[in-house]
Amino acid sequence: MRCWVCRANRSLEISRPQAPLPECGHLWLPIRAAAGRGGPALLREALRLRPVEATDDAFWDQFWADTATSVQDVFALVPAAEIRAVREESPSNLATLCYKAVEKLVQGAESGCHTEKERQIVLNCSRLLTRILPYIFEDPDWRGFFWSTVPGAGRGGGDEDDENARPLAESLLLAVADLLFCPDFTVQSHRRSTVDTAEDIHSIDSCEYIWEAGVGFAHSPQPNYIHDLNRTELLKLLLTCFSEAMYLPPSSDSSNTNPWVQFFCSTENRHALPLFTSLLNVVCAYDPVGYGIPYNHLLFSDYREPLVEEAAQVLIVTLDYDSSTSSSPTVDGTTTGTAMDDVDDFQFILKGVARLLSNPLVQTYLPNSAKKIQFHQELLVLFWKLCDFNKKFLFFVLKSSDVLDILVPILYFLNDARADQSRVGLMHIGVFILLLLSGERNFGVRLNKPYSVRVPMDIPVFTGTHADLLIIVFHKIITSGHQRLQPLFDCLLTIIVNVSPYLKSLSMVAANKLLHLLEAFSTTWFLFSAVQNHHLVFFLLEVFNNIIQYQFDGNSNLVYAVIRKRNVFHQLANLPTDSQSIQKGLQRKKKSPEPISRTNSQDGASMEGSRPAAPAEPGTLKTSLVATPGIDKLTEKSQVSEDGTMRSLEPESSQPLPEGNLPSAASDGEPWSGEVSHPQRDRRRLSSASSSGLWTPTPDWVMSWKSKLPLQTIMRLLQVLVPQVEKICIDKGLTDESEILKFLQHGTLVGLLPVPHPILIRKYQANSGTAMWFRTYMWGVIYLRNVDPPIWYDTDVKLFEIQRV
Repeated sequence: MRCWVCRANRSLEISRPQAPLPECGHLWLPIRAAAGRGGPALLREALRLRPVEATDDAFWDQFWADTATSVQDVFALVPAAEIRAVREESPSNLATLCYKAVEKLVQGAESGCHTEKERQIVLNCSRLLTRILPYIFEDPDWRGFFWSTVPGAGRGGGDEDDENARPLAESLLLAVADLLFCPDFTVQSHRRSTVDTAEDIHSIDSCEYIWEAGVGFAHSPQPNYIHDLNRTELLKLLLTCFSEAMYLPPSSDSSNTNPWVQFFCSTENRHALPLFTSLLNVVCAYDPVGYGIPYNHLLFSDYREPLVEEAAQVLIVTLDYDSSTSSSPTVDGTTTGTAMDDVDDFQFILKGVARLLSNPLVQTYLPNSAKKIQFHQELLVLFWKLCDFNKKFLFFVLKSSDVLDILVPILYFLNDARADQSRVGLMHIGVFILLLLSGERNFGVRLNKPYSVRVPMDIPVFTGTHADLLIIVFHKIITSGHQRLQPLFDCLLTIIVNVSPYLKSLSMVAANKLLHLLEAFSTTWFLFSAVQNHHLVFFLLEVFNNIIQYQFDGNSNLVYAVIRKRNVFHQLANLPTDSQSIQKGLQRKKKSPEPISRTNSQDGASMEGSRPAAPAEPGTLKTSLVATPGIDKLTEKSQVSEDGTMRSLEPESSQPLPEGNLPSAASDGEPWSGEVSHPQRDRRRLSSASSSGLWTPTPDWVMSWKSKLPLQTIMRLLQVLVPQVEKICIDKGLTDESEILKFLQHGTLVGLLPVPHPILIRKYQANSGTAMWFRTYMWGVIYLRNVDPPIWYDTDVKLFEIQRV
């Protein structure tokens, strides 16, 4: 056994806490060894026996004086049960331990960590706090502890201003910020020789010590893996500090800000801007492939990747705030305005994010020879935040052809994850990004670029544009994704509607996919089985109308597909509305419960080298997500004027329509708004609730939306072209569709169609519901990705539930 204070070895055996003191007068406590090395004492035994004074430095120093621990050791040596036991049985000792650990970090920041011993103490304190903080946060009685003040810790540093003392959380955050720019510990020293005096950490300008070249910094410091390791440890502690949000239930209350993030990003932290820039540059400059030497990731350790992952996670958490509060940070981490407004900066960020998102798609002749990153979800959240907060960056992205280098990886992830229930969140974030981009005309125009990069996906082989790729992947998601993706159907079709007026030439494969969706969604059993299902038909009809009215000349493939499937449109126009037909349609649902036929999609051969989308392995952990708002809450409608500008449309009045005064059928001059024509009270009149509380369709309900189906343009097209096509086929004996397509390419409908309707775009609109969804998703990703060590595992998180597939 060993004395905990004077470190003397004694032969006395202690079997119970009340054992007699040895001759040195100190308590003896057993040391648990880790892999043969000394480690921290058993926390519970060290702290629960008696209250220990904060002034007993010899006792407290034992927790961080060991030179041979790692963060994994600390997690192994300090079990969750022991932390909770100390929290309940010896709260004063746990409070003192936290205070003393923060004090050591503050001292390390003050001194500049010039000795190896000081650096080791800082790292050990950082590891210990990373281990303990989640157990502070999970107990509501302890949650305010770090925001309480400590005597003698005034903002001026003296005892005289205790009433103005700095909360422990602020001291901790400022110390970590200082340590992240500590010469020879986390950044390269600027001293020219060893005889120069050490740099004073309080006098250095951290803007000169930014970690990587990129935004606002041209010099790329010499790589130093020790600095990278130390930065990673401190960022892990920072992320743990911010994770208090995990222990609060979901709330749409915008005043529910994260005080840790708010203070760290405020002007009180003089390192906020250089740290934000450092994190952004480290992420965007990272090249996991390097010189492209095969299998180099198996031969050499990459100390930069863990830092990049941690940097990406800290970045997205610090960007999670309510922009309506004036004290919140902007995208550069300050409260004064954005530093990111330079074209070169935007190009650097976009290229970096696109390169990293494309990394998992890289194909090599040698299997597994190139490194594949795993933090694409964090990158997607980061890209979303940057586009959402910095409109200049969003417009730069949309003007750049590099936007397609973002699109293709997103479509790859969506297609790959469609059958995996543990990746529902990834599906949502990808679709939300595309919804945001689709609200701008430039995105639709960019989609006309030919798609030549053959990323292996299990989709049909096609020759066409990026628009074709988008439609084919969306069709695959709808027809072969799992059932939990059905709430996304509205979003997927809204994206296609938004870009449809700008699509110059769809391939035959994509045209057939759109018609297959219409065919599936317009069956009577699907239309009558849920109150919202007819929306999908309206979206698809709007797509066809947009292309016919604005891009007819180049879209002979789509026109031909419409002619071939004309019976679908005739059936919609003649949709029965009587009670008997409605019930008959619902009976068909019982016979074929699948929402969409999987057999008639005529997929053909998939792309070479692709593999089918696989479901999650049984037992895979996933985190729950809050519900996303409906498409009418997610978007606001804008009308495109003749000069290309957009005019926001007022939301429709929610006043109930008077009985018997239903609106007349909407012409194509008034495109469907994407919302039910009657508010909830009206809908209760038009459809009835059965005695079991289930919704049932009624004739009045069917009539209320059937009368608004925008079929006028398509019916006119069929009226003009079908007789012409049939005559050509009879006259020339044509059976080859290429001749018919040639005829359609040279045909025109000028003067024959109704007056073109205004283009209606549904732009993404931020709201409290989506903000809460992003927060839940982001922290769920961070929870699941931090497994070495498992920082939050088995703690009582409230923001989401941890589930097994």
